[in-house]
Amino acid sequence: MTSHPGPDRPAYPSGGEPAAADRAVVICASTRAATGVYADTTGPLIVTALRQWGFDVGDAVVVPDGQPVAGALSAALATAPAVVLTTGGTGISPTDVTPEMTRGLLDREVVGIADAIRAAGIAKGVPTAMLSRGLAGISGPTLVVNLPGSAGGVRDALEVLEAVLTHAIDQIRGGDHR
Repeated sequence: MTSHPGPDRPAYPSGGEPAAADRAVVICASTRAATGVYADTTGPLIVTALRQWGFDVGDAVVVPDGQPVAGALSAALATAPAVVLTTGGTGISPTDVTPEMTRGLLDREVVGIADAIRAAGIAKGVPTAMLSRGLAGISGPTLVVNLPGSAGGVRDALEVLEAVLTHAIDQIRGGDHR
């Protein structure tokens, strides 16, 4: 059965349709959000976008920076979702280690996605976007993408991902080029 966009089912990115099992996981790397200093705002932005795109996604998992990110990523990847998006920990401060926690879990990197996310921020007049060290890659059947930790950076990244996410998932599953 094919579903179509409408008030209850928005258009899927790139004009495709999600598979019945297209699940996504969102992980927020933020020590301050994890310890209750402030509420995570970027995870909910990502969750909302993924739901609008037709993904089955729960609330964002919020973990402190560092090794807990690797634990959350490993747990997410064990469930083989179509997509795992992280937010936070991609900068150059001493505690920003999300790329290092991600790299060891990837089978292959997809550098073009990460480069496009940085370029989108720079094109919008945010020169500090070039300081993001976020990665994108494939782990088994899952596309993993590190998004920046700022709301603006997340919005820019989601614009980039909206244009390619369906095609990327299809390609990971062995689909042909359109």
